[in-house]
Amino acid sequence: MKVAANGIEIEVESFGADDAPAMLLIMGLGAQLTRWSIPFVEALVARGYRVIRYDNRDVGLSTKFDAAGAPKLARIMGLAMIGVKARVPYTLDDMAADAIGVLDALGIDRAHIVGASMGGMIAQLVAAHYPERTLSLTSIMSTTGNRSLPRATKEATAVLMDRPKTRDRETIIAHAVRAAAVIGSPGYRVEAGELRAKVVRDFERMHYPAGFARQIAAITVGGDRRKRLAAITAPTLVIHGTDDPLVPIAGGRDTAASIPGAVLHEMPGMGHDLPEPLIPTVCDLIDGIARQAEAIR
Repeated sequence: MKVAANGIEIEVESFGADDAPAMLLIMGLGAQLTRWSIPFVEALVARGYRVIRYDNRDVGLSTKFDAAGAPKLARIMGLAMIGVKARVPYTLDDMAADAIGVLDALGIDRAHIVGASMGGMIAQLVAAHYPERTLSLTSIMSTTGNRSLPRATKEATAVLMDRPKTRDRETIIAHAVRAAAVIGSPGYRVEAGELRAKVVRDFERMHYPAGFARQIAAITVGGDRRKRLAAITAPTLVIHGTDDPLVPIAGGRDTAASIPGAVLHEMPGMGHDLPEPLIPTVCDLIDGIARQAEAIR
């Protein structure tokens, strides 16, 4: 269903009992809500939560920002290197306000906030700027914006940024399958046919590459969030794979070090995805921090 939130329309799906504690899932760069797999969602519902997943602005079935055009990423990144923030169509702060808008639209006062990758950045800002709406924070495979941290591997950077310029369906799908394999978990490899099926499912739901560059621009101008993270008061869990080639483990460690009282859980063999065999462990960890938060309300 679509809801009106923060002046735009956002596609939202809700699972579980309406009166259960709410858990809001925020996905990452260019990724649709479907990247929060149904087994993952169902595992959280089984632990007693109302689970909400949604498409970020400029992706999936939510509002697109076509009128903003394509950002000049090289210029934006160049200015960022010298500490100058370029004008961009929207920021991560706007996307955090979208998350609060989703809660408002659903009549939810407070929620456990869970974000992955760019979604982790957004979730961090929700917890920092809207403490009264945040029960707990879980930041997965994300980072702080600290520019001194190790960067993605060359191969991971290449598959992220060198996206096909063609509209040919098979070329686009083949690239997405390769990208998923490159950034995925070396300890939990997924068979190529299964990867392809997931890619095709998302492609057929919505293929909209234009939003990707605008979201990259939002991340770039977001800068270093560590001062803001220091103000977070919600119980916080940081989950990060030790073998993440896109956002190295140092990003997770820096996130945990920047948030008072945060608990860091490092996952051996995990890359930049949520492997199905790890779902029970990850959901148990999220449930643990959520129960801790509920106990101190």
